Amino acid sequence: MASLAVASCRPPLSATNKEERWSPFADVLRRDRKFISERLKSAAAPFAPLRDRLSKSLGDLFWLRNLEDPLTLRTMRPPSSWPKLSYTPGLSGMDLLMADLGALRVYADYLHYVSKIWSMPLPEQYDPHQVADYFSCRPHVITFRILEIFSSVVLAAIKLYSLRSSKFYKNSIEKNGSLDNSNHYIGLLLKETILNLGPTFIKVGQSISTRPDIIGPEISKALSELHDKVPPFPREVAMKIIEEEMGCPIGNIFSYISEEPVAAASFGQVYQGRTVDGSIVAVKVQRPDLLPVVLRDVYILRLGLAVLRKVAKRKSDICLYADELGKGFVGELDYTLEAANASKFLEAHSQYSFISVPKIFGNLTKTRVLTMEWMIGENPTELLLLSSGSAQGKIVQSKGQATEAKARLLDLVNKGVEASLVQLLETGLLHADPHPGNLRYTSNGCIGFLDFGLLCRMEKKHQLAMLASIVHIVNGDWGALVYDLVEMDVVRPGVNFRRVTMDLEEALGEVAFKDGIPDIKFSKVLGKIWSVALKYHFRMPPYYTLVLRSLASLEGLALAADHNFKTFQAAYPYVIRKLLHDNSANSRRILYSVVFNKKREFQWQKIMLFLRIGLTREGKSGFSHFHGEKSRRYEKRYFRSCKPDIEALVNQGWGCSQKTSNVCGSCFFSSVNGF
Repeated sequence: MASLAVASCRPPLSATNKEERWSPFADVLRRDRKFISERLKSAAAPFAPLRDRLSKSLGDLFWLRNLEDPLTLRTMRPPSSWPKLSYTPGLSGMDLLMADLGALRVYADYLHYVSKIWSMPLPEQYDPHQVADYFSCRPHVITFRILEIFSSVVLAAIKLYSLRSSKFYKNSIEKNGSLDNSNHYIGLLLKETILNLGPTFIKVGQSISTRPDIIGPEISKALSELHDKVPPFPREVAMKIIEEEMGCPIGNIFSYISEEPVAAASFGQVYQGRTVDGSIVAVKVQRPDLLPVVLRDVYILRLGLAVLRKVAKRKSDICLYADELGKGFVGELDYTLEAANASKFLEAHSQYSFISVPKIFGNLTKTRVLTMEWMIGENPTELLLLSSGSAQGKIVQSKGQATEAKARLLDLVNKGVEASLVQLLETGLLHADPHPGNLRYTSNGCIGFLDFGLLCRMEKKHQLAMLASIVHIVNGDWGALVYDLVEMDVVRPGVNFRRVTMDLEEALGEVAFKDGIPDIKFSKVLGKIWSVALKYHFRMPPYYTLVLRSLASLEGLALAADHNFKTFQAAYPYVIRKLLHDNSANSRRILYSVVFNKKREFQWQKIMLFLRIGLTREGKSGFSHFHGEKSRRYEKRYFRSCKPDIEALVNQGWGCSQKTSNVCGSCFFSSVNGF
């Protein structure tokens, strides 16, 4: 009884004490599991070649590759179904016999094609007809994949339902008043499902992760790991691919290749290496047997869109979306094209010193292996972790380190915004996958770009329309914005422009300004524009969505470090400089719409902004020796004194040789700076 009384007086074990109590047992289990795993791996090592051969044989049997003949003609085009022939009325005798022989020849050709279609190899370039021919002979491959996708989606739905029914989910809402924590778990569940479904879905997940305005920041954060934290394939497979592509042992070209990949993504993984001549390089190796997997998934997507088109009774061919996706994905599988894209991008942006592109080693680049200069720089995600006070689970030693990391991150974002606008408005050659994993902040303060699998070209005639659209968004001139979208072939013919304008006004309302710059988050504007675009079925060109996605992604990074960051504040100075130094008639017209309001009155805030940006560009101090409200009062007083002279210059054409009210930006800039 005494012992019972003593036991009852003992305090209950805390969670910490319980963990300490079970910790040795957990360590023993962990060591035992590691020991057993290593033993099994070493025991299975001698059978690895046999296992690989067996796996390849089963794969070839499943895909019917043993029936494929590379010499089979791919130019043959069968009729859509069994040929239906009609005879000319009144045929008889020899004419009827010749018609019968012609019909037999058509039937024989069709049967010959049907017999040969099984031996057609998988097309190396995306062609929807050839892909359909290939997989129509392999319905079991498509059926198995559809069941695999369906089971993964159902399993994810069950897990999601269990999560929503759990006490954790309900307590999270009651405690925090938001779904942030639970949405993060949903994002992890979605990431796990996408990883299980393979490379094509991972690629789609990467694109979705850059749209936090649609899926939410927590889900976006979870999916962002798909960019460079995908489970890698075995090193020995990667080394074998390198030797097959190069046609020689690895030791003949590389003196060193890292044991583990430094990054693994949807279509390949990257190793750090050193060439025999001592150059430090990044070696990108493509995942094995990727082409059939990608084409199979694109074909299934095309089938699904075809069914959706019939059910929804849509006139437009939405299957073209799958075709565009297929062309893009297959194009990314040829690393020689990526090398050519990198060279084009470097040449187009060589005059912009803040943009950095790694050099390509052409002699060490093949279809499935890409070798490029190793770019030394910081990943935006790493900078974000450092600025928040942690990096890879370690606490940053000093507050100064976090402050410096924050400054580097914001500098990266500002240069990223300007680089996006340079691509859009100057060179017309855009990086097609500008997610944070493909950006680096180099030691000399440049923004480095990686992964040039896809580039997007913008037509020259659309560049000024895009410039005007940015200005009109800033000015809140939605009617003019609609006409800009028409110039860019975004708005479909027959759409009621007035209704589109009214919907934009209702969605966005009046834009608030601070020091002449819109005081609004870019992602908010983007979300509103997307809602109107979906309503009126806008034809969003690739360059438009790429730049918007890039700017939204950069803003998300910056907001995580500085909640006061505004994308417009970073982008608008570049737009103004572009207007001030482009003397084309269209630029003068846009400049005129910025300087004057609808009542032809001066917008003095804009003129002050022009002068401030101009002085900064020239390296002058401007009004920087004043601070805060005093600086703003001095600016207003200064411009009020200049107002009569500026108006006189406008009436005289601002001394511009063009002698037109739509004066050029350089004359305006020099005239205003002359006061």
